[in-house]
This record gives sequence, C-alpha cells and structure tokens, in this order.
Amino acid sequence: MVIFVIDSSEKPGRGDEYILNFLLANKTEFIVALNKWDLVNKEFRNLRLNQYRRFFGINRNFQVVSASQGEGCSELVDLALNFLPEGPKLYGEETICDQPLDNLLSDLVREQVLKNTREEVPHSIAVKIEKREKMKRKNGKVFTAILATIIVERSTQKGILIGKKGSMLKMIGQSARSNMSKLIDGPVHLELFVKVVPNWRKKESRLIEFGFEEEF
Repeated sequence: MVIFVIDSSEKPGRGDEYILNFLLANKTEFIVALNKWDLVNKEFRNLRLNQYRRFFGINRNFQVVSASQGEGCSELVDLALNFLPEGPKLYGEETICDQPLDNLLSDLVREQVLKNTREEVPHSIAVKIEKREKMKRKNGKVFTAILATIIVERSTQKGILIGKKGSMLKMIGQSARSNMSKLIDGPVHLELFVKVVPNWRKKESRLIEFGFEEEF
C-alpha cells in the first residue's frame, strides 16, 4: 500500500491527478495524507477536505496531518497498520540480533578504539575474537574469558593503540569489558593484543578471517 502525501494548503492539481491515475491503473491500495493542515485556515478546512474527497472519491481513506507539529501522525500510522497483515516471526523471542556473538563482541572493542583514538587511528582496523570461554574462579563464581586481537596496518598505529606504558590499550579494554558484561549479562575478563598485518584490507583471505566476507 501507498501513503499519498498531499500539500493540503493547495487545491488538487494536475500532478495529483497524474499520481492518482497511476495508482488506480496499478490497482494499488493507498491512503491520502493531507499534510500541512496547520496552514489551512480553520474556516476553509471543511471546504478543502470536501475538495479532496470529490477529487479522490468520498470512500477513500483520508488523514489530516501536520508533520511539523506532529498532529495526526500517530493516527496515520494506525490507519496504515490496518492495511498491513501481521507476518510470520522471522526470529525467536529470545533472539536480539542476527549476528553471531563474537561479531558483537568484536564491534564493542572496535567502538572503543574509534572513540578513544579519534583521528589518530583511521577506520582501517579490525578486531578478531580469538577465544571465548566460560571459566570458574576459586570462589566458584563463573565468568567469561575473552581473548581479542586488534588488527592494524602499520606499526605506528600499533604504538598509538598501546599508548604510553599500555595506557591506551588499558582504557580501551576497560570500556569494552564493561559493555561486554552488559551484553553477556555476566562478568568478563578481557585480554587485548595488537597485531600489525600490512594491507590486510586488500587481501581476500584476511577479510574472510576477520569476518568481512560479506562486505567485499
């Protein structure tokens, strides 16, 4: 179905007629949304609405809207939903994402790299989750141990990511670990390493290894 948005501050015109004939010829269900309703003087609103009803057919579905002020927008959504049958569930109730967990974890590390290094390190980095394992401390509490490698293209980028006495890598790891704990809903022990792989973005095998097989 189509939502046909009209400038209601103007009378129906030839352009509106062209689109109407196109929709009718293709037998397409549509709703007429009379936008900019706030610009129509109150004493002329019934007249304007009747003009469009005669133009489109009195039985057509109409909704007056002021997008700039938000008036009628929720009603328009409700009207549109009447034309849209509920489809089958594509994922289970517990599924929060269609990506593997390791992809989400690597994105959390990459996010902190970009946030903390700003313009110093370009976006030519990748993060590979080398290992993820449930472990138990001496006190019996369970945690998730994660080993991740940050891939860069140049040794200068490696130095920036590690920082003075490892300060930058520590900052990245602390922030990423906090977000990982929220995602996994449990404590996380994260170890980060930085590895230089020259021109990895130009090598198909490396792209596949680092999880970009669908992006090249």
